[in-house]
Amino acid sequence: MANKQIPLEVLDTGGSAYVSERKVYPRDVSGPLNRLRVAAVVWLLGMYYVFPWLSWDGRQAVLFDLPARKFFVFGLTFWPQDFVFLAMLLMIAALALFFFTALAGRLWCGYACPQTVWTEVFLWMESAIEGDRPKRMKLDAGPWTRDKVLRKGGKHAVWLLFALWTGFTFVGFFTPIRDLASRAWPFAWGGWETFWVFFYALATWGNAGFLREQVCKYMCPYARFQSAMFDRNTLIIAYDPMRGEPRGPRKRGIASVLERARGLLDPQAAYDYVFRAALHPTAAAAAAGAHGTITFGGAGLTAEPLPKFAPEELGDCVDCTICVQVCPTGIDIRNGLQYECIACGACIDACDEVMAKVGYPKGLIRYSTQNAIDGTPTRVLRPRILVYGMILLALMVGWAVGVTHRSPLIAEVLRDRNALYRESAAGIENGYTLKLVNKTDQPQQYQVTLRSDLAGLRLREASTIPVAAGSVASLPLTLSAPAGTGGRHGVTFVVRSADGQVERTVDSSFFGPM
Repeated sequence: MANKQIPLEVLDTGGSAYVSERKVYPRDVSGPLNRLRVAAVVWLLGMYYVFPWLSWDGRQAVLFDLPARKFFVFGLTFWPQDFVFLAMLLMIAALALFFFTALAGRLWCGYACPQTVWTEVFLWMESAIEGDRPKRMKLDAGPWTRDKVLRKGGKHAVWLLFALWTGFTFVGFFTPIRDLASRAWPFAWGGWETFWVFFYALATWGNAGFLREQVCKYMCPYARFQSAMFDRNTLIIAYDPMRGEPRGPRKRGIASVLERARGLLDPQAAYDYVFRAALHPTAAAAAAGAHGTITFGGAGLTAEPLPKFAPEELGDCVDCTICVQVCPTGIDIRNGLQYECIACGACIDACDEVMAKVGYPKGLIRYSTQNAIDGTPTRVLRPRILVYGMILLALMVGWAVGVTHRSPLIAEVLRDRNALYRESAAGIENGYTLKLVNKTDQPQQYQVTLRSDLAGLRLREASTIPVAAGSVASLPLTLSAPAGTGGRHGVTFVVRSADGQVERTVDSSFFGPM
């Protein structure tokens, strides 16, 4: 059989697999979505930094005590036996992610993700010390002067202090934070405490100060599998090319396309303009430094540059590129939906502000669905949303009912494995170990009684057992039956609190000679 040669063309010419990223300098923006994002940052970081310092019934309000195997969350105490509730909580978090992503895109990324939240705070510090976007760009491009050294050094000093506070607070969720603070000077932290404080501080400093958008673009898997949860009815941040294209500057006085004869473009022509503008960016777009998009990257397609349009032919986009300048990931939202977009809404606020200045209606960039942008019917409430919502609601109700109806007492009875029974002067004896877990925050007294069809069966030890608050008591018990008792008999241990409000029963067996 003759060898068949298959021609191959090598596309990868070699070189480093790492692509050096240009630094993104997000511009400050104001607007309702920015205020919502700031409120989310303040609320989330407020909970993170304040909760460990709160007290609840004489203890730290939120404490994950791993050595004691107990989690304290305000008035709730979770034991290892409550692992099912942790599993349910993870399921609720996953379903919530699916539900909100299918409904309104990457809300988690834009408003609640720790990477977004801490990066936002680090950007505030950077702006306060180095100045606004043009000043930061000029400072980085300029030579090292005394002013540059002071500003850069001051910024990193503030970053490191905030990062250390973050690492200290993180460890304070697992070690009582007041005790941790009291041992900071003179320094008396343990090895693991020291490691995790500095490790978490270093991670915060590196991720929020340097990596920033690269974490979202290259390290976080959520951006990669979000397309599996999106459809054309998902609410996304979208640019309206039918209204905005062709883009370009113009003199004041030209009305919006919604108010003049040109009207909206047909989708085919609008997307053709977007494609050609992406391949041949204008001078303004090139100066804004939009990068990171893979919408058209590697497609191998070519197109002619856009011609020069008369002012009355232009769309509502004035090509100011402010939507690019405010983007924390440095993309151009006008190129369409991109995996780098974290749905923070900064471009919406920026564009609305520009539209208001030029006298055009707001909403050129807006929250919408792809179907609505294309002028086709859209339906936000659809079967997938309803199914996600019902499952999520059922899990939340089940979790709440389960947590609020947990028994405050766990009772276990283990038979003595060394001997099936013992014969003594008092009769036939069986040995057991009774384990009681008091899950309340108060000491309790428990009464132990027996139920059995075996006549004369009795408990040799005292029937009242004290158990400290939040403690485990383990004690041996001996059951005695009259001489001559044989075979296997069922027995039920009844453990009841002194006030009679809590009762647990444990079934076991009593054995005699066969």
